[in-house]
Amino acid sequence: MSEIGFPLIIVNFKAYPEVEGEGALSLARTCAAVAEASGVSIVACPPMVELGRVASSVKIPVMAQHVDYRTPGSATGWTTAEMVRRTGAVGTLVNHSEHRLNLDDIRAVISACKRADLKTCVCADSALTSGEVALFAPDMVAVEPPELIGGDVSVTNAKPEVVVEAVRTVHQVEPSIPVLCGAGIKNGHDVKRAIELGAKGVLLASGVVKAKDQRQALSDLIRFI
Repeated sequence: MSEIGFPLIIVNFKAYPEVEGEGALSLARTCAAVAEASGVSIVACPPMVELGRVASSVKIPVMAQHVDYRTPGSATGWTTAEMVRRTGAVGTLVNHSEHRLNLDDIRAVISACKRADLKTCVCADSALTSGEVALFAPDMVAVEPPELIGGDVSVTNAKPEVVVEAVRTVHQVEPSIPVLCGAGIKNGHDVKRAIELGAKGVLLASGVVKAKDQRQALSDLIRFI
């Protein structure tokens, strides 16, 4: 279960109060239990301060929420790809809408992650940006219209054409790059629709992290896979 497979569910823990301290490990273990029971690939993205503990405690893939383009050495306050890899994490999100980078920095971070043997899931706010970042050969691209992130309406319902166009644009650059989608994803119907639109999985946060029953929320997400 430590390998990333598809269809894929990436759970971004963000920095919600629910995942402070023991909450991050508890949710990661819930993700691992659902993944083991179902055989569906689920990735946990805990807060950076919990990354090492989570990565060493669960058998599912764990990814960081961000990596900085810095080389090991004099880089106080920055997080290098090498540091993340040493925690046992297998990859990182890049350019999330809450932690934006310019295109040059995205390219540099992807290169650094390749050298450190880290997978990259690069977030993009549009189909156009999805195609631009695909030129840098990330391992995955996740399209997320920022205006829908954290909301109650899924991108698959509000803007399905964005998902379709992102898949088309990325695959024009490199057909082997999986495209995920996010923003407003909450339930199994959203995941099912995402896959019908050509996505290989979803990236979500609040639909699981803030759920009263996190295990039930995860189980619902994967019920049509």
